[in-house]
Amino acid sequence: MNSFRDPPRVTLPRGAAGLDPRWIGGLALLVLLAAGLARGVYTVGPESVGVIQRFGRLVGTVGPGLRFKLPFGIDTVTIVPVKRQLKMEFGFGTPGASDRHQVSQQPRLESDMVTGDLNAAHVEWVVQYEISDPEAYLFHMREPAATLRDLAESVMREVVGDRTVDEVLTIGRQGIETDAISRLTALVQELDMGLKVQQVQLKNVHPPTPVQSSFDEVNRAQQEREQMINQANGEYNKVVPRASGEAQRLLSDAEGYAVRRVNEAEGDVARFRALLKEYDKAPEVTRQRLYLEAMAELIPRLGGKVILDSSAPQFLPLMNLAQPAPAGKPAR
Repeated sequence: MNSFRDPPRVTLPRGAAGLDPRWIGGLALLVLLAAGLARGVYTVGPESVGVIQRFGRLVGTVGPGLRFKLPFGIDTVTIVPVKRQLKMEFGFGTPGASDRHQVSQQPRLESDMVTGDLNAAHVEWVVQYEISDPEAYLFHMREPAATLRDLAESVMREVVGDRTVDEVLTIGRQGIETDAISRLTALVQELDMGLKVQQVQLKNVHPPTPVQSSFDEVNRAQQEREQMINQANGEYNKVVPRASGEAQRLLSDAEGYAVRRVNEAEGDVARFRALLKEYDKAPEVTRQRLYLEAMAELIPRLGGKVILDSSAPQFLPLMNLAQPAPAGKPAR
């Protein structure tokens, strides 16, 4: 007889750990959700702002602090350093610069320029700027930093080309900086780049190496010329005021002498008129008085004199009248 047996019972596994597959899917979904939420948390630094885009469209900006965004690529945040001073170096480069736009790959090419009098000059300079409008900085231009670098080089070449080599190397540095920042600021504002140029500063400006020694000799000659001019001005300032003071003193003395002589003349005239008035009243008496006054003023100037009467028999006994008296005895 054929005996029929029941077929073997097949039991489906409930997972590696004996769990229901539905629990495993839920757990995986929970882990994925937690990971997405964790990636939605971000931090904005104290000198930056975060520009939020949702599905590529601008939503707004957020300030510094701990922030949250929608995960899974819904929101994207770009951190923009709006309070940091940025700079670009032309003709040289600081080692270890973190900003790729700070240093050029070909500094020698951008620093060699031609001046207005067709001379060559090597110009190194720095442009300091900051991001003033993060939205305009990100969305109004594709590469705003690279564009600013090209604009700065173009402006500097234009400014240097308007000046002679002597102005570029010596006295025109401040004028070049002022003119360059004015023109560069106008271009940045016209293009609405979201940037603000703070300073343009010349660093090292010198002629090409083959003619460096000749330019150094010219500079030394100019310095000696300025030194001699300063010495001459100093001597002028020392001598001219002294001569002016002496001339003023002589003029003052002459004016004083003139005033004194006029006053004396006026006094003599007044005295003569007074005498004339008295003379008209009593001519003889006035004449006698004038004679006596004249003799009283004139005789003391003549020294010792002896006046004899015409009737005196001899004058020898009178010669000892002018001798000094003996000591202890009064003179007679």
